[in-house]
Amino acid sequence: MTIADVLMVIAVICIWSLLLVNVALIIAGYLYYIQTEAEGPPEIKGEYPFVTVMVPAHNEGKVIGRTVESLLALDYPHDRYEIIVINDNSSDNSAGLLSAIQQKYPERSLTVINTDADTGGKGKSNALNIGFTRSKGELIAIYDADNTPERPALRVLVAEITGDPRLGAVIGKFRTRNRDASLMTRFINIETLSFQWMAQAGRWKLFKLCTIPGTNYIMRRSIVEQVGGWDVKALAEDTEISFRIYRMGYRIKFQPKAVTWEQEPQTVKVWFRQRTRWAKGNVYVIVKNLPLLLDRKAAKIRFDILYYLSIYFLLLISLLTSDALLVLHAMGYVHTTIAGLSSFLWLLAILLFVVGIFITLTTEKGEMSLSNLGIIMLMYVSYCQLWMVVAANGMLNYIKDTIFKREAKWYKTERF
Repeated sequence: MTIADVLMVIAVICIWSLLLVNVALIIAGYLYYIQTEAEGPPEIKGEYPFVTVMVPAHNEGKVIGRTVESLLALDYPHDRYEIIVINDNSSDNSAGLLSAIQQKYPERSLTVINTDADTGGKGKSNALNIGFTRSKGELIAIYDADNTPERPALRVLVAEITGDPRLGAVIGKFRTRNRDASLMTRFINIETLSFQWMAQAGRWKLFKLCTIPGTNYIMRRSIVEQVGGWDVKALAEDTEISFRIYRMGYRIKFQPKAVTWEQEPQTVKVWFRQRTRWAKGNVYVIVKNLPLLLDRKAAKIRFDILYYLSIYFLLLISLLTSDALLVLHAMGYVHTTIAGLSSFLWLLAILLFVVGIFITLTTEKGEMSLSNLGIIMLMYVSYCQLWMVVAANGMLNYIKDTIFKREAKWYKTERF
């Protein structure tokens, strides 16, 4: 057996191990979908708790008005929640738009914090920490500036978290508002649906673990106070605080009945920069929490650490190795006796990928269509391959920032 054969076997074993884990998550996620459909949305028992809804925003003039209007229209007693918008060192017309909304609804508790270059402009975590100092709620809900939550969203999140003291946070579902804007948004729409039902719902069903997605979630005020707020060094502040909630012994639950609609990147350039930031942020979280693998007290969260470690390191390296060896074999530069078997397994993996994602689309009305089946197949040879470039770029940027001790820079997603 040649060195190329050995490398190919290792790569194939790694890829298929992760693929089988993904299949298990799909099955578990689908079972959770059936369960939630049968149960219906949770209801608040007793008095409605006071909630603070925070929205960090930097140059979000294109979308912030619609977001705040949707938050003001939530199906939750108006005297039992406040909205705090952190207009973070914006140079556009955001301040004027927010001021106009305040004047339009003088009776509502809508606070706008306008920061400058000295106090703000340092990323989402810093903005959330600023907003938290002005908050009054015993529960803290977070929405991104491009979100339009459905009216019951907040009520469902509150009902879920108040109904179980073991929950430190509850996350809702997010949908793509501009899914038909471009081929990129069609890809993202399918990706977000599959991620939530395969990764989030599956992990909750099997391990009672979920990762906060950055928007449409609620958490206990006491937790934010205990952990000292959001990590200002973390670009993926949502994933980072999730692990700290895990370490406190709390669970994070996925509740798909709480739905928000968000705007996604419509071009490859905007998507690439956004996802590179996510990848670099997640690498930071992985490295920060890697010692927990040897901590007996963290036994319950080892799966999530290994899950992220496998996706951003093991899977990436295995895919790059496998693809490179197949290309080099076809060009005659290396020889591997299992190239035929590897090609067969590669095609089988594609089939499982397409079938698995198509199954998850059955959880959403109007998504299971022949056109989406074609989009899924196209995703594998384009969108998924781009993800490898994004993950590699994010890892490289993290390494360079660490070596040269550069401060991580925040990239705000361009709105349309």
